[in-house]
Amino acid sequence: MIIRLSDCPPQPWKNGLGSTHEIAIHPSGAGSDDFLWRVSIAEVDSAAPFSSFTGIDRQIALLDGNGFTMTLDDDRVHALTTPFTPFAFAGEARVAVTLVDGPTRDFNLMVRRAQARGDIRVWQEPGTHMPDPSTVLVYCARGVIDTVEGQLHTGDAWKPSPASPVKLHQNTLALIIRIEPHAI
Repeated sequence: MIIRLSDCPPQPWKNGLGSTHEIAIHPSGAGSDDFLWRVSIAEVDSAAPFSSFTGIDRQIALLDGNGFTMTLDDDRVHALTTPFTPFAFAGEARVAVTLVDGPTRDFNLMVRRAQARGDIRVWQEPGTHMPDPSTVLVYCARGVIDTVEGQLHTGDAWKPSPASPVKLHQNTLALIIRIEPHAI
């Protein structure tokens, strides 16, 4: 299933201080209190603190703009200034933001830590790639990706079907979302 960013309307952050475009959520129709995993694109245009998500592991990667500095729980500092480089942190951490120079857009993965583990992988080698069985989403961060269902352009995502290869064109960068549920 191809997901076009243009079909994902902006919604307010959980704390109401910013906006995000929800790209995918599992299970479908889940809310902020009962999703297993969620992927979104956030617009960060002010120094608003991040929303708190207790029990959630988060990963964030800069997509556009010069980025920002995150201060977590008043002591750990991380500069999110290198595009497409995932950074992991706990969803319940207090996160203050200082913009480097203007608004940014970032990619967010949230996973309920008691139920699963997730990560963001970066693919940028042109050619055909086979997502592994734990891949739940392929996001085109830059360029063009061919899938069995059609082309992805910058901002589009695809929920792959089993054993479905993707082809990355020259100068393309994909963010690959992998989710591994914990054994029961």
